[in-house]
Amino acid sequence: MKPAPLRILLVEDDELFRLGLFMRLQQEPGIEIVAQATDGETAVELANQYPLDVVLLDVGLPGIGGVEACRRIKEQHSQLPVLVLTSHSQKPLIERLIAAGAQGYCLKGIEAEVLILALRSVAAGASWWDQTVTAEIRAAFAANPPSDAKSSEALINPLTRREQEILALIAAGKSNQEIAELLYITIGTVRVHVHAILQKLEVRDRTQAAVLAIQKDLVAAELLPNH
Repeated sequence: MKPAPLRILLVEDDELFRLGLFMRLQQEPGIEIVAQATDGETAVELANQYPLDVVLLDVGLPGIGGVEACRRIKEQHSQLPVLVLTSHSQKPLIERLIAAGAQGYCLKGIEAEVLILALRSVAAGASWWDQTVTAEIRAAFAANPPSDAKSSEALINPLTRREQEILALIAAGKSNQEIAELLYITIGTVRVHVHAILQKLEVRDRTQAAVLAIQKDLVAAELLPNH
C-alpha cells in the first residue's frame, strides 16, 4: 500500500518562480501541491479549506506579508508545519519567523533535492534552518543575546526536542529500527530526523553527531543514556 502523499500549500507571489517550483515538486514521488496562493490573506484562507501536511511560504508577499500569514496559520493550525522560502536572511527576520512559529527557513536558490528534504523533515516534526544563515545568526546572538528566550534557545541549540531524543538514542547505540520502535514512529521518519541532525550539526556520521551533541550540551541531560 502506497503511503499518502505529502500535501503542500505553495505560497509565492512571483508567478514564474511559483510555476517552476510547482512543476519540480509535482515531479517528486509522494508530493502533491494541493493549493497555491499569491498573497498572505489567501494563504490563510486556503490553510482553512484543505487538509495539509506542510505550508511552503514566501516571506515577501503582498497584503499582510509572509510573517503575519505564518502567525495566523499557526494560530489556527498549531500542528501544521510552515517552511519559509525566501531570498532574505536578516537576523531580525529570523527572530520574527521563530516567534511566528515557522518550523524552517530555506534561502531561494538551494538545490531542489535539499528543499524536498527540508519539506519532508518539517512534515516529520523536525525543524530546518539554512546552515549558512544559522551560523551567522548564532554568531550574532553570541555577541548580542536576544531578550526572547525562545528565539535564543532555537538558534543556540538547533535541535528540536524530538531530534534530541533521537540523538540521545543514537548515543546509546540504538539502530534506526530500535529508535522507531522505542518512539513509536516509522523507520522512514527516523531516517529523516537523523539526516536533519547530521545536516544541522554539520557532521558526516552518527558517531560524530553524538560526540558533538554531548560536548556542546545539545542533548538535555535527562535524555542521555545511563542518566
